[in-house]
Amino acid sequence: MAGERQITAVLGPTNTGKTHYAIERMLGYRTGVIGLPLRLLAREVYDRIVAVRGPSVVALVTGEERIVPPRTQYWVCTVEAMPEGIGPDFLAIDEIQLCADPERGHVFTDRLLRARGTQETLFLGSDTMRGVIAELVPGVQFVRRERMSTLSYSGPRKISRMQPRSAIVGFSVDNVYAIAELIRRQKGGAAVVMGALSPRTRNAQVEMYQNGDVDFLVATDAIGMGLNLDIDHVAFSSLSKFDGRRMRPLAPNELAQIAGRAGRGMSHGTFGVTGEAPALPDEVAEAIMEHRFTPIRKLNWRNARLDFGSIDALISSLEVSSDDMLLMRAREADDLMALKSLEKQAEIRARASDGASVKLLWDMCRIPDFRGISHAEHASMIENIFCDLHERGRVPDDWMARQVRRLDRTDGDIDTLSKRLAFIRTWTYVAQRKGWVNDENHWRGETRAVEDRLSDALHERLTQRFVDRRTSVLLRRLKQKEALLAEVNDKGEVTVEGEFVGRLEGFRFSADKAETGQEAKTLRQAALQALVPQFHLRADRFYNAPDTEIDFTEQGGLMWGEHAVGKLVAGAEPMKPMVDVFVDEEAGVDVAQKVQRRLQHFIDRKVAALFEPLLNLSRDEELTGLARGFAFRMVENLGIIPRGDVADEVKELDQDARGALRKHGIRFGQFTIFMPLLLKPAPTRLRLVLWSLANGLQEFPEAPPPGLVTVPSGQGLPRGYHAMSGYRAAGERAIRIDMLERLADMLRVEDSRGGFEAKADMLSITGMTLEQFADLMQGLGYKAEKGEREKVKILAEAAPEAEKTEDVSAEAAPEAEVAEDTAAEVAVVEAAPEVEAAEPEVPEIEVYYTFTWAGRQSTRGPRRGGQGRRDQGGAPRGKGGKPQAKGGNAKGKGPRRDGGTKQYQARPPKQDKIDPNNPFAAALMGLKSKD
Repeated sequence: MAGERQITAVLGPTNTGKTHYAIERMLGYRTGVIGLPLRLLAREVYDRIVAVRGPSVVALVTGEERIVPPRTQYWVCTVEAMPEGIGPDFLAIDEIQLCADPERGHVFTDRLLRARGTQETLFLGSDTMRGVIAELVPGVQFVRRERMSTLSYSGPRKISRMQPRSAIVGFSVDNVYAIAELIRRQKGGAAVVMGALSPRTRNAQVEMYQNGDVDFLVATDAIGMGLNLDIDHVAFSSLSKFDGRRMRPLAPNELAQIAGRAGRGMSHGTFGVTGEAPALPDEVAEAIMEHRFTPIRKLNWRNARLDFGSIDALISSLEVSSDDMLLMRAREADDLMALKSLEKQAEIRARASDGASVKLLWDMCRIPDFRGISHAEHASMIENIFCDLHERGRVPDDWMARQVRRLDRTDGDIDTLSKRLAFIRTWTYVAQRKGWVNDENHWRGETRAVEDRLSDALHERLTQRFVDRRTSVLLRRLKQKEALLAEVNDKGEVTVEGEFVGRLEGFRFSADKAETGQEAKTLRQAALQALVPQFHLRADRFYNAPDTEIDFTEQGGLMWGEHAVGKLVAGAEPMKPMVDVFVDEEAGVDVAQKVQRRLQHFIDRKVAALFEPLLNLSRDEELTGLARGFAFRMVENLGIIPRGDVADEVKELDQDARGALRKHGIRFGQFTIFMPLLLKPAPTRLRLVLWSLANGLQEFPEAPPPGLVTVPSGQGLPRGYHAMSGYRAAGERAIRIDMLERLADMLRVEDSRGGFEAKADMLSITGMTLEQFADLMQGLGYKAEKGEREKVKILAEAAPEAEKTEDVSAEAAPEAEVAEDTAAEVAVVEAAPEVEAAEPEVPEIEVYYTFTWAGRQSTRGPRRGGQGRRDQGGAPRGKGGKPQAKGGNAKGKGPRRDGGTKQYQARPPKQDKIDPNNPFAAALMGLKSKD
């Protein structure tokens, strides 16, 4: 493209295709150079040109990368690394408005003033540069490019409500990390882009965003410099930044540069604020939308004609001010600060004594402070490198190897890896400088390999920390409306698209407990959508499962194996409970109905099997009158009724009615009317559940452990609990009702008026100690009187040559004295006068209780033998066991003639005969004769 030399400024807002236009213009020439503001952007443009022209003719030159093929035609560089003096046909500088940047502006201004292509020069940037370019660059032509899509302000928005394909901008590393962490928890993850990242790390993060692995990008203002990403919305988390010297608010044109990343090509974009950032003033928002900004009036400038005669002369030349009012002297940059620091050291001044040495020192000072450490430490590193180069001509290989080797580690967290990357960038920069190391290719390869390994490790750590791959994968598949594949293993673990998302417990999905908030909601949404087929398969398997796999808990829960699938609720009748199923709504109505039917069948069969005697009683049509009414009461009370609650009804039942009821297994006990078959553990467990449901209890009491005759009566138990559990509370303990009736049978033959002591059988049947039995008897309505007496032992000692025998009569030893105890129960025999009497033993004291009927209970106390007895229903019987007619005397001859109540006279106790074979017969006869 031969022609006159032309200079063009292509100005306009973002998304106008300026960079793309420059690349096309450059490729129309045989040679060209393009300067870009960022290493990241340079790499992106390099890759685009290589894709068109191949790597053999394209060079990439940045501070840390130098790829220069032998037949280079096109140079892609950062602005600072642009080669000088090669005379390209075409030259372009992107983001020319950075001439006003406080830190790097002097470099861009120098390129604006001095860099030219032999045939065409392009300056690309904001329209705010039109005025100063027109005054500083004679003969420049301007091309205005309009934005290809609209940009609108959407105001404040919470991160939790941020739309997909959004970029959230922060202005510090800590701020970026905090936002990325929040998005991971709420949205599944975000890619992270910062200027400090290596191109390899940045590209890996951007690719993750571009291909849809994540829908959010968290970045610094580095994205404002030409990075082309598919962003629909840009949100500012802050409106101020630290510029290296102080915190300052961002200018509207700076905000516009970043906001303009939203809406690429013909797609419209929006921008707004989030987090703690205040809403943009109306005038600022309108200026950004209409691309109207205050023109730039002054550019940062530093003298390019340097004097290397001495260090002082170099410093003076760097601090020269411009005569042009549009060019203001740039503030002191890092390279000048390092030079002033080194200039104070005698050894440096001695070495930098000629022009070549001063120029070498200045080259050393221009090593960027990638590490961000103190100026003193940075200057110290520069001093070491300068001394080696000045003395040896090269940086020693062993020293270089030590610096690189200590950084070649991929362990550690994000901050550790980021620091190592910053450090290796220093040595990459050193290796890229021509003539600084012995084997440039070797060290460039070594430092690049270490940087790549650290970059990959950093990308991995960033992804691990800020991306939940599981959630992001599920969200992407949901967004694409594709069918998700869910699998459930035998442990109930649910995986969707190979990612563990939680557990399926019965017919309810429990998301992974490690996730909370929005992330947990997202997981649940994706998992339940994928689990719909699994719910149907599981429902079919459950419907065909045998009853042995289903059970109920003592709190009314319904279990399928170890998982709760429903609960019992009260029905119209106690023995007809209903079922409430535990099925996720997403499973669908069909699944819920199938589970409900299966559980209802289960509980109906369980009630029918365990309460068969009671159901048979309710269905017996032969029962009529009072018997049918009493049968209804039994069914209503689930087969157990304390006799005191129905005493009047029992009295009204005649013997035929009672007989009909007994055929169904009903036992009319003295204390309880019950069906013994229903006292087994299984019916008892279900009865308590049904009773609790019918009474609306919030907390269901548990059944006593099976096999125990007595249990603690407990405190705070609901009224009626002991009866439903098959026990009767009496004192501190409750006794099983069937064993209580056996005890009542034993008590009937005792003298309940005159008093009696507990027999061994009574203690045995209850399994109680004497004190516990006394408490029980008091609870049953007896009065217990405690007493003490001596327990006398039998001593049977014979002559030394005589054998001891148990059959020694009191008459066999005339010298023996017969000791008489208070109860006349035993005799002590002393034999053989020549045997010394043993020392008298201290008698043991035994405790006993005497029980008498106190008449405190509504149920009458047990009758003595001989005073009439009751049948199982408690009806009085006369002689021979025949039933006594109601209201008549014992012989059934009608009412007493005197019309009074029958009187009972106390008879003397029956005299038991003494067995003549008893060895203590003589002693006992003697005691009786004294009575």
